[in-house]
Amino acid sequence: MKLVIISHTEHYRLEDDTIVGLASTIMEINHLLDVFDEISHVAMLHQGPIPSNVIPYSSERIRFIALPPLGGTKFKDKLGVVLKAPSVVNIINSALKDADYFQFRAPTGIGVYVIPYLVFFCKIPGWFKYAGNWKQEHAPIAYRIQKWLLEHQNRYVTINGKWQDQKHHCLSFENPCLTNDELSDGAICASQKTFDGIIDFCYVGRLEPAKGLDLVLDALGLLDMDSKHRIGTVHIVGGGTKTQYYKDVAATLDLDIVFHGLLIRDEVHGIYKKCHAILLPSASEGFPKVIAEAMNYGCLPIVSDVSSIGQYVQDGVNGFLIKALEANCLKNCIMDFLQQPEEILERMADRNSEIVEKFSYDKYNIKLRSVILKNA
Repeated sequence: MKLVIISHTEHYRLEDDTIVGLASTIMEINHLLDVFDEISHVAMLHQGPIPSNVIPYSSERIRFIALPPLGGTKFKDKLGVVLKAPSVVNIINSALKDADYFQFRAPTGIGVYVIPYLVFFCKIPGWFKYAGNWKQEHAPIAYRIQKWLLEHQNRYVTINGKWQDQKHHCLSFENPCLTNDELSDGAICASQKTFDGIIDFCYVGRLEPAKGLDLVLDALGLLDMDSKHRIGTVHIVGGGTKTQYYKDVAATLDLDIVFHGLLIRDEVHGIYKKCHAILLPSASEGFPKVIAEAMNYGCLPIVSDVSSIGQYVQDGVNGFLIKALEANCLKNCIMDFLQQPEEILERMADRNSEIVEKFSYDKYNIKLRSVILKNA
């Protein structure tokens, strides 16, 4: 059984010609080999510096098919997405010729024409994975078009969260990110973690305003000195063009803030093992994998209440929800966390053990077989 995946996932070619891609997506695809005999991944091949958060595929049963790198914020970038449409569709069409199923990962710039192509011209069964915020207000027009198209066609669409007006073919699926070994390791780590004394925080994501790093630093700056004395280290993991700016801001805050840059998966998990809470006041998310991964290692989430996040994180029960995306609101959440008795925080962390199991690759594959492939 052969699957063709179509996505915008960034790939790079090493000097020895090995193809590597962004680790979070490649890990998920590697585990799909438990379901499919062969997988072809049609995605974008980039030039230039190779980031550290990339990994190779785990098997020769996965074949990479290159698309030109497309997308961006400038007008010429958006125009390039349109002008390259014939070439993109031709590459996808060739890949699909001997496939049994397809998966298209949305939203992405090419989705405005690839989704209609798959809906109207592709005869093989398949499904769409919408990894973004299904209920995003003021979404970019390209995202709104893709969501409308997906709601008004018949193939399955997997989405984050459960919604009252959800159409029957739009299925709630957790975004997988944990192996069984990581679940076992996380359970041990979480059971041994204590919340007395010095508290360590982390932020994992792109270093940009949309992901909330500005709010994190502003909120930390608003803390009183007693609260700051409770904080050991704030670990910042990720990269971006504004890194030096954030380092300059952090240097004024009288806190030990360490910028790690981009890290490989095991190193990020090592940060979770050290920390007591993850700070992620992002403006728009589906359900970020980093929240589930951090919770697995006993980190309590202090996160924005957007999209489906509030369906997994209950304020004061197993984490803290930021009431509004303002520095003062995040500061209040951090203060609330720091003022909680140790036994309350440990009880909150214990409640996350059942939740994180939903984000295992095994659970995802079982659901994929029993729901989508059985009825596609």
